[in-house]
Order: sequence, then structure tokens, then C-alpha cells
Amino acid sequence: MKKPKIGVALGSGGAKGFAHIGVLKVFEEEGVPIDMMAGSSMGALACALYGVGHNWESMKKLAIAFNRLHYLDLTVPKTGLINGRKVTGLIKAITHQKRFEDCRLPIGIVATDLKTGERVVFKKGWLYEAVRASISIPGIFTPVKIGGKILVDGGVIDRVPATVVRDMGADIVIAVDVGGFTPKQDIRTIFDVITLSIDIMQEQIVKLQQSSADIVLKPPVAMLSPKALANIDHLVEIGEETARAQLPMIWEMIGAWKERL
Repeated sequence: MKKPKIGVALGSGGAKGFAHIGVLKVFEEEGVPIDMMAGSSMGALACALYGVGHNWESMKKLAIAFNRLHYLDLTVPKTGLINGRKVTGLIKAITHQKRFEDCRLPIGIVATDLKTGERVVFKKGWLYEAVRASISIPGIFTPVKIGGKILVDGGVIDRVPATVVRDMGADIVIAVDVGGFTPKQDIRTIFDVITLSIDIMQEQIVKLQQSSADIVLKPPVAMLSPKALANIDHLVEIGEETARAQLPMIWEMIGAWKERL
């Protein structure tokens, strides 16, 4: 019997994106097939790691070993506070310097072109370049220049790229949204100001984009800080719990697709 092609869209959300690891853990353990993936920002990094062969366990180990010193190459503020050379080297290493064409499944990575205001979807070329562009939070990381484009965080224009995996040929789209705005009183840094502003702008956009997904997993992490590197275990657990709760719906949808066929 023919099987549906399952596409997974992993959304942006800073450190809250570690919840993606918990979702992938459940999919691996329960045999939920993934035929293609697309991601924005932290979701883009998760897609790239999965694409080059990492499983949820090795992804969690990388997350725990992560240290802010790896990317804090501060620069004189012009187009961003962080130059990004160190984080580029880190991404290049953990993606094994592979290209999209080397991945075990099709991958799409989303960035935003500041010059045109358009979404840019990478599906070929160097993974590390696309991921570096997709994680470039405006004002924090300097933008990435590729092919005449000036690229920043994919989450600015497409927080959860469900339409991308749909366009890639997915029959069933599972979106994982780790973003969302929660009112906060403790706003201390420029990082807080920028990320909260983006969260607010995205709220209405993402409601329209998620209509392209068949199932939306929304781990309850909106109340946590995008900088919550100390809560990795907790974030992974939240992602796992959310995915397990939705497993019956996922299998039901796969079964219903086969019956319709």
C-alpha cells in the first residue's frame, strides 16, 4: 500500500527550539516517518542536524555542550551586535561541512531578504550558509550576504514554514511551533527587546501560515526565555510530552490518508 509523504516544519524560537529534540525523539521511537523537513531559525538548525544524520540523542548532547562563548564575537554595532564568524564555524563543524544534496532527506531552510522583504528558501548549497542566514536575529547577528541578497532570521517572515514542506511535496504536514508571545515584565536587555518585538509581529502572520499544516504541535514553552539554555532537559521533555499526546491524531491522519487513497 502506498504511504503518504510526511513533511515536518520546525519553527523558530531561540533556545525554546530545543523542544524540537523531544518531538524528534518521539517520532524516532514510535516510527513516525519523516520524508522531508523545513525550518526557520532554530528549527533550521534542527533540520540541518537531522538531515546530516544526527538523531535526537546526539542533538541533545550538542545542545548541552553548547556555550555562549562559541558565538559571542561582538563587533562594533553597525548591522548587528555579533559578527557571527564563530557561530558559522560551529555550524560548519556540527553539520560536517555537508551540502543539502548530501542530506538523507530533502531539507528546506528559510531566511528573510531585507532588500526585497521576501522569503528565501534554500534547498541546495552549503548547509552552514543557509543555517547561519536563518538564525540571524535582526540587530543581534550581522546579516548574511548571499547572491546579492541580505539575509536575516527566517522567523521574521515565516515562523513555522508549513507551506514550504507542502510545496516540497508533503501529503501530510506536521508543524511544530515553539514561538509565541507571552507578556513579560522583566525586560532587561536589547536581546529581550528585539526578540519580544519579533514575537509580537509574528503572532498574526503565523495563524495564517499554520492553516497549511494538517497537525500543529505547540509545546507550551512560550513563557520561557529564548535564552533559556539552562532548561534544555526541561525543554526536551516538554517537546516529548506534546508529541506523545498528539501521536493518536498523527496515526489516525496517516490511516485516513491511506483509506482515501
